[in-house]
Amino acid sequence: MKLEKKQLVLISFMLFSLFFGAGNLIFPPFLGQNAGNQTPMATLGFVITAVILPVLGVIVVAKADGLDKLASRVGNGFALVFTILIYLSIGPGLGIPRAASVPFEMAVAPYLPESANLKLFMFAYSLAFFVIAAWLALTPNKLLQRIGHYLTPSLLTLIVFLFINFIFSGAKGVANAQIDYTTSPILKGFCEGYQTMDTIAALNFGLVIATTLRGMGLKEDKDVMKYTKLAGLFAGTILTLVYVMLTYMGMFTSDVYPIQANGAWTLRCIVYQLFAGPGAILLATIFTLACLTTCVGLITSISQYFSGLLKNVSYKTLVFIITGFSFVVCNQGLNTILSVSMPILTAIYPVAIVLIVLGLAHEYIKDNRFIYPLTIWATGIVSVFSALDGLKISMGPINSICKALPLYDLSFGWVSVTLVMLALSLVLDKIKK
Repeated sequence: MKLEKKQLVLISFMLFSLFFGAGNLIFPPFLGQNAGNQTPMATLGFVITAVILPVLGVIVVAKADGLDKLASRVGNGFALVFTILIYLSIGPGLGIPRAASVPFEMAVAPYLPESANLKLFMFAYSLAFFVIAAWLALTPNKLLQRIGHYLTPSLLTLIVFLFINFIFSGAKGVANAQIDYTTSPILKGFCEGYQTMDTIAALNFGLVIATTLRGMGLKEDKDVMKYTKLAGLFAGTILTLVYVMLTYMGMFTSDVYPIQANGAWTLRCIVYQLFAGPGAILLATIFTLACLTTCVGLITSISQYFSGLLKNVSYKTLVFIITGFSFVVCNQGLNTILSVSMPILTAIYPVAIVLIVLGLAHEYIKDNRFIYPLTIWATGIVSVFSALDGLKISMGPINSICKALPLYDLSFGWVSVTLVMLALSLVLDKIKK
């Protein structure tokens, strides 16, 4: 069976919107401002972790028929713990609350009167946001039409509109790169791509896309994989183009506006300079649309997983539980959420990357029973120690050992350990045979 071109475009738009949320808006312009004249190289590294790996993740998970089955190649215990950790971190523990707090604190709060009670306004905004998100998530079979037909085209139109106005009317100036981007801009951009959380999100969305395709009438696994790849390629192309636009605006304002805490401030400055006061409506709409689509996708995929895991709890009940918990976490404030995000991502992102790479090569390594457990556990242990080190938690001699690893200062200490364990697994397999 073949899909019509319109159906393929809709599924691609849906995948793009599932990926494109809060971090995808604020981190690219922030990268551009910091990288300055090194932005092209930094963007290349950013695209690897924010586009290529997520798209590959969707394909791998769809092929494995779910994250739990992919992770079970390491071991059943690991599969359960890792899958739950991924779903909770990308969901109610971090990703979903961030999706609601970012648009408010970056595109709504700055335009409120100075005397306004921000906590009260945040409560009202997040309540409305999560009510809409829960309503959309309650009917997952309608996500394709609602996101593909309406939300994604609206979001892309607004971003392109902003970019075109910036090209012709925006104040421009390119500064030299900040110190972090002068030595290894590609590696720094690679690490900044962690913040989008898309590689981790891909481990959730792969099954959502495969399920949606089967709901469109595709029965054969080869057809599902074919159109998953095509949708991933199309969605990845759109993501890349949007990132180029956002990093371009960040780069060409690096010598215009002082560097602040995040890229949302840069976008506010650009929008205010181009459209003055009414630009607040444009910015708030862009942020809300981007974050809403991702939030709905996360609630849907997580509720589907836990409804299968917890047989006595319905999908509908889980939607309300996840939405309600996220609402509570969201109202703790964006700074609180962001303060815990980087250590968590440092710990689990490398594991997700290695799992995706092994999944891509599964046909060639499936007979080697050592390769998944050795490489994944080694990667995870080093990543956890790196995250603890980032939090200034001393592990005694272990810290000294980790710091001796190649590229450790650039957050890539896990790479050498993973390669060593990969080689060891190949040797052990030879000995066994």
